[in-house]
Amino acid sequence: MNMIYVTGHRHPDTDSIVAALSYAALKRINGFPAMACRLGEISDETKYILNRFHFDVPARLDDARIRLADMPLDRPFCIGEEATIFETLEKMSRCRQPFLAVVDECQHVKGMITTNDLGSIALADTALGIDLLKDVRVKDVAATLDGNILVDCDTLHLNGKVSIVTLSRHKADRYQVKDRIVIIGDDVPSQKQVIEAGAGMLILVWCTTVDPEVLELAKKNGCPVIVSGHGSMNTSRYLFFAPRIGQLMSRKVHLFHINDFMEEAAKKMRKDRFRAYPVIDNSERLVGYLSKDAGIDYENKSIILVDHNEFSQSVPNIEKAVILEVIDHHRINDFSTSRPIYFRNEIIGSTSTIVASMYFEQEAEIKKNMAGLLLSAIISDTMNFQSPTTTEKDKRIAARLAEIAEIEIDDLAYDIYFMSSNCKEKSLADFARGDVKAFLIDDKNVLIAQAIIPSIDEIVFTKEQIMQTADEQARQKNADLFVFVFTDILKKGSYFYFGGKEKNLFENGLFHENVLSRKKQILPMITSTLLDS
Repeated sequence: MNMIYVTGHRHPDTDSIVAALSYAALKRINGFPAMACRLGEISDETKYILNRFHFDVPARLDDARIRLADMPLDRPFCIGEEATIFETLEKMSRCRQPFLAVVDECQHVKGMITTNDLGSIALADTALGIDLLKDVRVKDVAATLDGNILVDCDTLHLNGKVSIVTLSRHKADRYQVKDRIVIIGDDVPSQKQVIEAGAGMLILVWCTTVDPEVLELAKKNGCPVIVSGHGSMNTSRYLFFAPRIGQLMSRKVHLFHINDFMEEAAKKMRKDRFRAYPVIDNSERLVGYLSKDAGIDYENKSIILVDHNEFSQSVPNIEKAVILEVIDHHRINDFSTSRPIYFRNEIIGSTSTIVASMYFEQEAEIKKNMAGLLLSAIISDTMNFQSPTTTEKDKRIAARLAEIAEIEIDDLAYDIYFMSSNCKEKSLADFARGDVKAFLIDDKNVLIAQAIIPSIDEIVFTKEQIMQTADEQARQKNADLFVFVFTDILKKGSYFYFGGKEKNLFENGLFHENVLSRKKQILPMITSTLLDS
């Protein structure tokens, strides 16, 4: 079963992060492989809550498309350039793999070898075998033939050709042996004759003993002598498996990186005839193989959306993902899928309220720290139940969670808003990167950045500085209107600042009492002004 990624929106607030964490945990309880993700940096408030209840920050999800790292790759069996063809065939057989990457000592891919390449030794013109045997090494011949080296030489004189000298009344008279590899039987006169005629290498078959004079003559003439562990027929066959694989491998290798998208890899694979492709990591080390079959039958990530349903708010390329579920409490906008899904959308103050109610409905255990986490998100998203989006269900679920967590709701709310604010340590850019959501209103791009603060007295910036930053954000993000909203918990209201081409429609620095909710109050106010202009 594929991993299921549970994620909130691009500018994650506490409710978005907690809903992802808690719902992924519920999916795991029900036997599904699920992990929580985030699409952006988390706020100080969220960091405080996660740390308080001992939860790790979710991993970042940067794209809905599947990468090769997410694919089941074939194991990275490989072989070195110095290995013989015989060793390569043996390894292919052991690994049950008709191909191997040829690597250096650092596991960097230098080439590829396949059974088709090896088959060319038997099927191709004899010129290929001659070229391979020109540079063969004595130790490789001996190992391939399961033989013993009786005479070795530092320098060889081989032309790559092979002669098999059979017993006859003509001895070795009729054979061309100069610079050749000569396979010969237990016939001492013939052995001496081919050595004196300039043989490049002598391979003895059916020999139990070798005349010392033959060995001395071989040393004198620079002719290695090997006693084969096979008869004439198999010796002649296996000899052509002694060359190094580096001489036969294909050096034109189509590599993929572990972080490449499967979508892009599949396009390239359709153009080629190769059955598998080496995959490397950031150190260019081989980590596995991608089979051609994988490029035909694959799916992008399986994703569950929480606290949002608009593609514009979600992970890049979400339209290419396999969307399984949506758990949300916002308006339904541009959402569509190619297959039926589970979609739960409630008119409620917090997505975490929905997730907590699903725990209760399914009679799933909510541990003490999970109850505290869910309760914190409900307090955050409903502004401790002051937001007009708050419902009786939010309060009822919160009370049950507080009982499990053994926490007083007001005490937790105080800690969330005052212990985690750090307002005096933040720059305006920090606030601008916080909880920001994009909207398209009357063909105008509008960004609303809302900061929940204990008190406006915590903000050390002037009105002019805030307006200037709002203008800069509008320019940088190509927005027609950038709205800074500082929601004051103590005063139970919000201060508004504007930047961008449409800022003159609004008055900067005004305080709106009891305006707390972005979706129910702030967005309608902005929308009404823009539509009436």
